Amino acid sequence: MMNLNLIKEDFIREIVDELKKVPIEFRVHIETHIDLQKLLAEHLNYLITNNFSLLISVLYRLDISEKKLKTLLNNSVNTPAGEIIAHMIIERQLQKIAARRSFSSKTGNIPEDEKW
Repeated sequence: MMNLNLIKEDFIREIVDELKKVPIEFRVHIETHIDLQKLLAEHLNYLITNNFSLLISVLYRLDISEKKLKTLLNNSVNTPAGEIIAHMIIERQLQKIAARRSFSSKTGNIPEDEKW
């Protein structure tokens, strides 16, 4: 798993903005990866107990690997499921951000007459 301590503040804002597109919204300002991890884990634990179908929908929309999630949950019996899922969501969002930035920097070098 990725070391979440290295997340930059602009990445945190981007992740929070992405999570607002699915039914995960935070009512407090998030400044650190610790805030993000904690609040997301709390929300996910709530969904696990109160609205499991919504949780499944959110995980699907965020493109969380079901196989990887099952493996992590089975191997981490002493860690609350919400924490594991929150870490996976943050990690996946960081991967998406990196891919977008990589793609946008590559497409920025296309000459104007070759763009669609």
